[in-house]
Amino acid sequence: MHNPTLSLILTALLSLSATAAPTTTAVTNSNPNLPTRSQPAPRTTHTVVAGRGGLKFEPDNIVAEVGSVIEFHFLPANHSVVESSFSNPCQPKDRTSFFSGFFPVPAGSGKQSDEVFQVEVRDSRPIWFYCAQNNGNHCQKGMTGVVNQNFDNQEFSLRRHREIAAGVTEPSGVQRYVQGGWRIPNPNPQSGV
Repeated sequence: MHNPTLSLILTALLSLSATAAPTTTAVTNSNPNLPTRSQPAPRTTHTVVAGRGGLKFEPDNIVAEVGSVIEFHFLPANHSVVESSFSNPCQPKDRTSFFSGFFPVPAGSGKQSDEVFQVEVRDSRPIWFYCAQNNGNHCQKGMTGVVNQNFDNQEFSLRRHREIAAGVTEPSGVQRYVQGGWRIPNPNPQSGV
């Protein structure tokens, strides 16, 4: 026995369940050269050592992709790192410039600071930096560096930046507080010694 009403109800229910059922769609890149990733890529960390071999950062000219971290390690005696501008190399760039604070390490200790200072590269513009230690005029004596220098424009080179710093007669400036980065326990205390 065929009940037309029951057939209509069953057809309607089957139709609803078919449209309401979840579907899965595979997402693929339209560009086969782009990698597919299921989790964020690990950050690249670039290590910079302050004070190895004298008043300098090593390396002093870093190429770093956006999102990577610059990690400053500090050797004897008492160094810091401060963000500056190209044209005013021994002063903070502005009120928001990063400043590590000072890292006193006993001379002759054969070790580096128990903490490091990390900053994140947030864009591809050059990041100029210096050591603000005025006992010995570290910045004026060449303890400066750059992240992502524009190598196509030699007018704004690290060499030229150091020449400007050498002519600075006032003391190097610092920020009021540690800012713009993170002081963390040294993850590799034997690096750079």
